[in-house]
Amino acid sequence: MDTAADLDPGPEGGSNGSPTPVRQMSLWQPPRSTRNTLRRRRRITVVSGVVAAVLVLAGGIATAWALTGGDESDAAEEAAHLERFVGSWAGEMTQVDTEGEHVADWHAEVRVEEGAERGGTAWTTFNCSGTLELSARDGDRVVYAYTELADPEDRCVDEAELTLWPDDDGLMAEWSSVTDEGTRMTSTGAMD
Repeated sequence: MDTAADLDPGPEGGSNGSPTPVRQMSLWQPPRSTRNTLRRRRRITVVSGVVAAVLVLAGGIATAWALTGGDESDAAEEAAHLERFVGSWAGEMTQVDTEGEHVADWHAEVRVEEGAERGGTAWTTFNCSGTLELSARDGDRVVYAYTELADPEDRCVDEAELTLWPDDDGLMAEWSSVTDEGTRMTSTGAMD
């Protein structure tokens, strides 16, 4: 058989005037029909629409569930946990600096109001007092932001963070603050 290089159709046929079956050779595929491409596009559009509808429906169901009380048990459990902190508490705190060196021992009184969102405190040893505002919850711990209201002898920090967690019949407390000089102070103790 002749190779492609041997086939030379010439002006209207071969060199001997006979017609050849090959007029032109192309290395490119013939164009595809657009009929199947349009079907594929329609199928992708329909599937995308169905997926979007399912996602919207699932989001609506989740929202309705949350609004109609799907989280009631979680909310009730959270409220019961927070009620554990409601009341008046008092205890001796031990204060250390950044290096863990003892700084002072002092008496703290804490009052957490109904709902455990707010409260007040008095640091009787230093003659200071302030307000407490719930700022975070982490597991069985609650964190309050302390804002000073009274400090007649200028011995206390203006702001601190109080972390409380249950301990037997009382609470454990950790006060954390930074002094005007930039030293981090931590005070811990049990409150009954």
